[in-house]
Amino acid sequence: MKNRSSMVRGMVLGAGAVAISAVLAFGSGGVGVTADEALQQLMDGNKRYVAGQMKACSASDTAKRESLAKGQKPYAIILSCSDSRVPPEIIFDKTMGEIFVVRVAGNIPDPVVLGSIEYAAEHIGSPLVMVLGHERCGAVTATVEAKGKAEGNIGSIVKTIAPAAVKALKEGKDKSKAEVVEAATDANLDLVAASLTKKSPVIRHLVKEGTLKIVKAKYDLDDGTVVLMDGKK
Repeated sequence: MKNRSSMVRGMVLGAGAVAISAVLAFGSGGVGVTADEALQQLMDGNKRYVAGQMKACSASDTAKRESLAKGQKPYAIILSCSDSRVPPEIIFDKTMGEIFVVRVAGNIPDPVVLGSIEYAAEHIGSPLVMVLGHERCGAVTATVEAKGKAEGNIGSIVKTIAPAAVKALKEGKDKSKAEVVEAATDANLDLVAASLTKKSPVIRHLVKEGTLKIVKAKYDLDDGTVVLMDGKK
């Protein structure tokens, strides 16, 4: 009986290892664009949005819907805040099937968010992940004001953003609250982007392999522009 139990356990562990290897090795064949091309399409769309020359709405017709009914190949994954003022499809002027959007308050990752990104990156083949924050983020503001404490399930959001808030508060003792919030938002973007590869072996593998690129960006609520955090638009 003991030998049989050991054998079964070994088979289960072996199957798990095979499954993980299969996930990492699986390829969708890509979506037809590189990460840099995908990023350019996002930024071009944002320029159209800012200029009031949007095209996506008219492209979201019956023919488009029917063409996507059997599958999707979004070229970019966007991890964005749930804020109602920052809908990625609108600010990047994109129609159905172009971007795979994961939205959560504070654009923070948990296992479900990571799994969603893994699915789009590994299974669909999207080559780009954009972590998108925005000015005057309510989740970040709440974290700065709470100083790491909050009631209910909001506490889990505050707990995740807290390291960024602590950093901003420590470095901004002479700054205004608004400046601290923006610094915390920027720090949160850095931490979230770094955590994607730290917490996900699948994402880490794809980045190391060169088939996935992660970028950080911030949306300006006032003029509508999206700015890449490396300073390039």
